[in-house]
Amino acid sequence: MTTPISKTFAQLKADGRMAFMPFITAGDPDIETTATLIRELAAQDVDLIEIGFPYSDPIADGPVIQASYTRALERKLHVDDIFACVQSVTESATGKLPDLVAMVAYAIVLRVGPETFVAKAKAAGFVGFIIPDLPADEAEEMTQIVRGAGLDLIQLIAPTTTRERTAKILELASGFLYCISIAGTTGVRDDLPPELYEQLEWLKTQTNVPLAVGFGVSRPEQVEPLRKLADGVIVGSAIVRAAEKSPAAMGELAAAMTAAAHGG
Repeated sequence: MTTPISKTFAQLKADGRMAFMPFITAGDPDIETTATLIRELAAQDVDLIEIGFPYSDPIADGPVIQASYTRALERKLHVDDIFACVQSVTESATGKLPDLVAMVAYAIVLRVGPETFVAKAKAAGFVGFIIPDLPADEAEEMTQIVRGAGLDLIQLIAPTTTRERTAKILELASGFLYCISIAGTTGVRDDLPPELYEQLEWLKTQTNVPLAVGFGVSRPEQVEPLRKLADGVIVGSAIVRAAEKSPAAMGELAAAMTAAAHGG
């Protein structure tokens, strides 16, 4: 199935570029700022934007992202506020926006209703979903709903994922595969582990789904060693921390990361 995300990665591959995907928290510090940040990231030519739906009990988020979720939730942010914000940005955009991917807990999806959530997200402008607390062996129903909408349910693979579980994950994988670089929570780190490169090399022999590396990537110089093994990089905590300073500071980091990913 051809999806917006698969088209994006195919075009980047044809151009000899890696994808850059920053993460932002919806509603931090308010929903108006979220719209500003999406537009700023689009202006910096990022390829995809991962938008986090704040949740009181996140699975693997480190202190920077947890704090951003807390700030958003303290303002009584509602799921429909996020959809309305994203829809306002997509409807007012004068050019092509980056692909928008929802990072959302399955508890939130269930509360809304899976089919309703996907329909509302698609109408708002989201083209993919990352649901970190929905394991692959329980994801078939959600996968069918998302695929039925012509969108992607992104699967995650950790350093500790067994070869047996990886096979199941690859059966469902579409859009791209989110490769967690380290065991633990999100956050800025100085170096990526050697085991990551070995895992990426092996995954390249197992699937044609693009591989994007997240957790611990924070600086442009960390991109180059991944170039022949990964198809994209995801930056969360460093982007959120820069956004705390100002949209301009976040845009500056995003521009540098985009240039590194695009080979500029």
